[in-house]
Amino acid sequence: MEIVLFGLLAVLLVFMFVNTRKRQKQMKAEQEEKATKTVPGVKVLMQGGLYGTIVAYDADDLDSPALVEIAPGTIIEVHSQAILRIVEPKDAVPETTDADVVVADADEVVEEPNTPLEPPVDPALETPEETRARLDRDSDDK
Repeated sequence: MEIVLFGLLAVLLVFMFVNTRKRQKQMKAEQEEKATKTVPGVKVLMQGGLYGTIVAYDADDLDSPALVEIAPGTIIEVHSQAILRIVEPKDAVPETTDADVVVADADEVVEEPNTPLEPPVDPALETPEETRARLDRDSDDK
């Protein structure tokens, strides 16, 4: 009976070591892949949930900070391990050609999509006073 228990313990220990080594190899391969893909101009997701674009990154020296641009003109220094993953661009919407456009018959009524009450405002064209007034109006409506 004791031999069976020792045999079972030995099998569990071997399984544990094999599984740990397999996971370590997988993690090392992922880190190397991330290091090769992390180049200036690549969009990344950081561990804090921030998205940004790599400005400078040293794959050889992981202790040196990476420079990430999180907004136009706003560059922050983060630890290189704070970069969680590379954000792959989604497939672009295919452009329509003249052959793809369907023309409605003259008898058919084409409904306009519902338009919002106020046109969307481009924040870059708004003054701070206009922004404050718009936000106050929005909060009053709720």
